[in-house]
Amino acid sequence: MTQAIRFHETGGPEVLQLERVEVGDPGPGQVRIRHTAIAVNFIDVYFRTGRYPSALPAGLGSDAVGVVEAVGPGVSFLTPGDRVGYLLGPLGAYSQARVMPAEVLIKLPDGISDRSAATLIMKGLTAQYLFRQVYPLKAGDTILYHAAAGGVGLIACQWARALGVTMIGTVGSDEKAEIAKAHGCAHVINYKRENFVERVKEITGGKGVPVVYDSVGKDTLMGSLDCLQKRGTLVSNGTSSGPVVIDTTLLAMKGSLWVTRPAMVDYALPRPNMLKMADELFDLVLKGQIVSEPKQSFALAEAAEAHRALESRQTVGATILVP
Repeated sequence: MTQAIRFHETGGPEVLQLERVEVGDPGPGQVRIRHTAIAVNFIDVYFRTGRYPSALPAGLGSDAVGVVEAVGPGVSFLTPGDRVGYLLGPLGAYSQARVMPAEVLIKLPDGISDRSAATLIMKGLTAQYLFRQVYPLKAGDTILYHAAAGGVGLIACQWARALGVTMIGTVGSDEKAEIAKAHGCAHVINYKRENFVERVKEITGGKGVPVVYDSVGKDTLMGSLDCLQKRGTLVSNGTSSGPVVIDTTLLAMKGSLWVTRPAMVDYALPRPNMLKMADELFDLVLKGQIVSEPKQSFALAEAAEAHRALESRQTVGATILVP
């Protein structure tokens, strides 16, 4: 038996319960992992509240790191003792141990700690596919990125700097502005004190930007569209303030704009794609161009408190649970 966070109904953080669960031996193509650090992501809130449906009762969490305890038949590329991380597969990362499909596991380099890796697997690979695949950036580009001091955002700040990209980032406090700047964000806008559309136009000499990465959703949608150049692209990569609804006629009126709502699974699979993405991320980390450590840490039993902090925007950067 082991312990895991489960929820039997959707709702607020209080629905999360620490329960004892059975973890069996891995079957064909499977591996049993003992977790050492578990990532907390805003998508976890969507599942807990029911915005993203799941069969109940359910586990929670989509990515974590740990040590391989046992390997099932047919798995030849992993052995007990290997350090691994994952970001795909069934919900249930909020647990001390679990059985996972081997094909979604990524071996971790020796130079990256478990705590650091827990902030990188989902969030770092999200930055990779946003910047390198969804809208491939190049040196000299200027972009707008919302929530620049968030878990993905701080990695995005550093990745933009490594690429030679000028990143304009929005944040909700002066403290977060300083943190985003320290991580490589060239221009930081405190949206609580400044009109981000006006500031983007000022920074770009009235031209706007070719791409906006918007994980906020409903509250920033119209402003994001107004920051785009003609034929610009809105990458809608989250909806923390509510779902996005767009009248396509508006896209034509504002300059033949493009909108995409990307999903990790469509960029990270099949497995060779995921490993290539991880290699690029880990290379930047090992070179020191991306540094990522958890800014907040909670015990597994405190998962509800972690969610309260995340939803109230009290967190900066990445948050992890420690089993």
